[in-house]
Amino acid sequence: MGTLDLPEEPGEPGRAERGDAGDSGDSGYSGDGGDRLRPREMPDPDERQRAYDATRAHVSAETSEGASPGRRLDGPETGGYWDEVPRFLTWSADHQERQPTDRQPAADRPADAPGSYRSLGGFYLSPERHAEAVAAIGRVRDTEPGISADMQRVAQENRNGGWLEGFKNRLKGDDRLKEKVAEGLETIGPDARPQEILQQVPDAIRYTFCLRPETYTTGYHEIKERLESLGYEMYERRNSWNGAEYKGLNTRWVTAEGQRFEVQIHTRESFHAKEYITHDAYERIRNPLTSDEERTELKAFQREVCLYIRVPDGAGEISDFKKKGF
Repeated sequence: MGTLDLPEEPGEPGRAERGDAGDSGDSGYSGDGGDRLRPREMPDPDERQRAYDATRAHVSAETSEGASPGRRLDGPETGGYWDEVPRFLTWSADHQERQPTDRQPAADRPADAPGSYRSLGGFYLSPERHAEAVAAIGRVRDTEPGISADMQRVAQENRNGGWLEGFKNRLKGDDRLKEKVAEGLETIGPDARPQEILQQVPDAIRYTFCLRPETYTTGYHEIKERLESLGYEMYERRNSWNGAEYKGLNTRWVTAEGQRFEVQIHTRESFHAKEYITHDAYERIRNPLTSDEERTELKAFQREVCLYIRVPDGAGEISDFKKKGF
């Protein structure tokens, strides 16, 4: 069986992903100031299928012969997460063959006015509201470079070897943000301002730090302290390390100007699992077109994957938190 092309960690603490704040970053190692290297990023989500196919190609006949999708040959105590990745990918491929993903209906556009917007979920923006949403998205984009520069600074200077992962995906897509505006106008009220709606979207701007399991807990506390020293305020923390279907720590922050953003704290394993193994399952679980039977199967798959993710010492003891008023 061939070796899997796995994500790599920085070679030493303090060596982190670099680049201009507005740059999406590159894959692979590249020179930065002579012998200074930055860790390879995972493939862009737009290339997920190609990464998926390449990884699945490593599944050998002896693995697939005895392992039916969704069934574990050995318990988590006898095999690590990376050993199980080919089986997880086989399961996902088989599931997609049985349950095609192209069932999302096209958006109904009954004589929509020119310049308007309608999402796949049917949310609608009039031409005037659409223009306001586009301008509001532009202001979010203007806010991002300063935050990103600070994130890169934290990645470079932290003493626990934390690094940024998936940095090129730090901005939520325009279509999803427009949908958020349309949703907000329905739930908050038609007089709500798109700019105010987008400021309150917790992950319009988002980052992921990865830490080694042995430095995860101390590394999280250091990252938190560094962000607070830069003037950011944490208003929510959700710890899912004790969860059955997702592993990781999600924190939400706000700038002095009121723009919210998200910082996830993962290990190499938990990031890979959520981004490249269970992402499609998560999206299908949220899809209202998904049947209860399929949703049950997908949840079981997420639980199976999480069995193999190592929980760092002390990670499960980090408490949940939410500031009043948020």
